[in-house]
Amino acid sequence: MPKVNALSERVPLLAVLALGVTQIIGYGTLYYSFSILAPDMAAQFAWSKEWVFGALSAALLVGGLTAPWLGALFDRIGAGRVMTTGSFIAAVSLAACALAPNKAVFVAALIAVEVAANLVQYGAAFALLVQIRPQVASRSITYLTLIAGFASTIFWPITAALNAHLTWQNVYLIFAVLNLSICLPIHALLSRSRSTQRTTAALVAAPRVEGILPPARRRLGFAIMVSGLSLMSLVSSATLMHLVPLLSGLGLGGAAALVGTLFGPSQVSSRLVNMVFGKNLPAIHLAVIAAMLIPGGVLVLLFTAPSVPGAMAFAAIFGMGNGLLSLVSGTLPLHLFGSDGYGKLQGRMMAARLILSALAPFVLAFAMENFGIAQSLGTAAALGGLSIIALLSIPALR
Repeated sequence: MPKVNALSERVPLLAVLALGVTQIIGYGTLYYSFSILAPDMAAQFAWSKEWVFGALSAALLVGGLTAPWLGALFDRIGAGRVMTTGSFIAAVSLAACALAPNKAVFVAALIAVEVAANLVQYGAAFALLVQIRPQVASRSITYLTLIAGFASTIFWPITAALNAHLTWQNVYLIFAVLNLSICLPIHALLSRSRSTQRTTAALVAAPRVEGILPPARRRLGFAIMVSGLSLMSLVSSATLMHLVPLLSGLGLGGAAALVGTLFGPSQVSSRLVNMVFGKNLPAIHLAVIAAMLIPGGVLVLLFTAPSVPGAMAFAAIFGMGNGLLSLVSGTLPLHLFGSDGYGKLQGRMMAARLILSALAPFVLAFAMENFGIAQSLGTAAALGGLSIIALLSIPALR
């Protein structure tokens, strides 16, 4: 028994490192690459950029609607098996996008891409880490997000470099191969490991983490938590998807590459600081800090443009907030509600966040085109401010 207890208190580093690789590829190929390739996609199908991002919004919405079912699947058959299937679907859907002969097929394939993203990105990875060792899941999630924070730093320049010499279709085919040849074998290996082959009964018997919210307050607590995280996700996804045109419109087009290189390290630095100095900081406090940093970064960009140092400050502040958002999306539900049914909880949370933020890329593109960048950024910052209010109200529920 002492050996089991000692093992349960140890972070599964190999699993975390392996998932870190798949998360970098998953986010890089299925998320960060889209904004760079979107102009070529629009030209290919004779669409405006707004309509290309509208197709993405529709795909995110459908992906959000499937998330609750996927969350239950994490608990029922194991997150590792779900992620293995997701890597295959990701590869097929990326290839289908690249080979799409018309708009309808392209949109259908893009929907499949977003469904696959839900199967392989953070929500699934967090559930897998909770299933492997619940008692150290918060630390495992911290380490994972620390590694995966380099996804944008790695894949923005890679995508841009590939797109300079290849068509967007060929870039997507290369990304399909990455998901099939690297991510799928890693996920399959993790799903076959002893620690992840647990039935529901075995999971119930395993060490558990208890949530801090009393059962009578959990429904309200979940609604408030999801509202706060969803508003942050909305501001984050809209800003990231349009980062280059936003900077160009503010007279900072030349600084776009610099801001892009600072964003990833800023995400990682916030997680590293938390790992070293914030071990005893409750997840709800960390969530409030993230909620302050994201709109704070937007306001810095708005009020300092076209200052290059201001853009660098934006990248640092916004990147730190976004880094913490990814982290608390995994640790806050565990802190508030415990490890029982964590996969289902992640699915419901993913659904709410994706549905609310599905329109963000299209709406921001439309707003920038028709109302101007300053007004669009101001509205985004205001929505981010509402997330601060929501999260600050959660401790009162105890």
